[in-house]
Amino acid sequence: MKYFLSVIVCVLMVTAAVAQGPHKVTADKIVGIIGDKIILRSDIFNELDDRRRNNVPVSETDHCDILAQLLQMKALVLQAERDSLLVSDDELEGELDNRIRAFINRYGSKEALEEIAGKTVYQIKEMFRQSIKEQKMARRMSEKIVENIKITPQEVKEYFDKIPKDSLLFYESEISVGEIVLYPKASRDLEKMAQDELNDFKRQIETGERKMETLASLYSDDPAAKENKGRYAINRTEKTWDPAFVNNAFRLREGQVSPVFKSKFGYHIIQMESRAGDDAIVRHILRIPKITPEEIDISVKKLDTVRSMLIAGTMGFGEAVSRYSEDENAKFTGGMQANLTMDQLDKDMVEMLAKSKLKPGEFSKPTPFLDARQKQGVRIVYLKSRTEPHRENLKDDYDRIAQRALDIKKQGALDKWFVTRIPSFYMMIDDEFRSCNSLHNWIQYAAKSGQ
Repeated sequence: MKYFLSVIVCVLMVTAAVAQGPHKVTADKIVGIIGDKIILRSDIFNELDDRRRNNVPVSETDHCDILAQLLQMKALVLQAERDSLLVSDDELEGELDNRIRAFINRYGSKEALEEIAGKTVYQIKEMFRQSIKEQKMARRMSEKIVENIKITPQEVKEYFDKIPKDSLLFYESEISVGEIVLYPKASRDLEKMAQDELNDFKRQIETGERKMETLASLYSDDPAAKENKGRYAINRTEKTWDPAFVNNAFRLREGQVSPVFKSKFGYHIIQMESRAGDDAIVRHILRIPKITPEEIDISVKKLDTVRSMLIAGTMGFGEAVSRYSEDENAKFTGGMQANLTMDQLDKDMVEMLAKSKLKPGEFSKPTPFLDARQKQGVRIVYLKSRTEPHRENLKDDYDRIAQRALDIKKQGALDKWFVTRIPSFYMMIDDEFRSCNSLHNWIQYAAKSGQ
């Protein structure tokens, strides 16, 4: 019996149910029971149909594997109920809202989603409620089972020594780098220019001279605007959105355009398209005030001073990141990124590393760059380490090897748990699946249950 920690959650993709809409035709019956949990034939074959729709190869035994994974998940849910590892109503509601927002973004609007699904948003949420609840309970139970599993250096070495030499992974050159980032402040004149542009766009929209989506695709500094024309599905309670953006959006009536306001990204106007409670569909235009060479030079000089302290050793890199970096992710990463290949770096950094010939342990001179939002910044880059292309070995790749060994050890603990616990549950497996090799142990358990 083989289980995978990464697929302990239900393998059924909720997109299958939405994509099928009201046209579900799979003949239904109960094909599996464990405890008081049932598995329907449609649960399995609708998933297979969805894979085919998405051009995912389907083998003759996939239906067996899906049933095995569902039995696994249901068993974990049963034990979670016994151990009182429950999911709160608020947590479940938040997860359902996240799924619905993802669907709305995928299909373009709430109305398009409801048309495709043949159901209202409320009905879609209710359709997914139980399965999402079970997914979360199963994951919690699996994490509890393996929470105390550790790995020793000796176990890592034993695992590595068993890997055939011709099967060792090959790694391209990788680097670990850090950044200290400053964002130059635009002059008041250029900030006013951005605000004036947006006020003119607001006037054109409100007079009907031009449409919001046209102006967004032509003039917005949001990199996604060329594709989405400034359109987003947002939620008032979702923490990923800038607070100023959310607060200004939810002051609007449908069709209304906001005044110009400032967020951490720049200046915006927003138009409310539709709203339902804490969910809304909006369009926005972002204008980022232009940065002149004079403002860039101010940031360069400031970072020159920081670099001098780093080279002299009077300040550590972590302290410098904490005190000076304006990168919003730095508080989570300490300004560092590890084990990156060159194609994972932004093009400005690739060019800088090539020109400067920076060596491990060195700090670059302050260098202007554009971030992922096309915002002008200046940064110092710290090259912590660089590896050459190589076959996997314990010296250079210990952490990755140790993680794989730990995953296998956790998998073994989970396998053992199933072997010892599953016989305590009542089980039934339909005759249609009795030839499945991946269900051999489950079928044995079902036989002992008196099926």
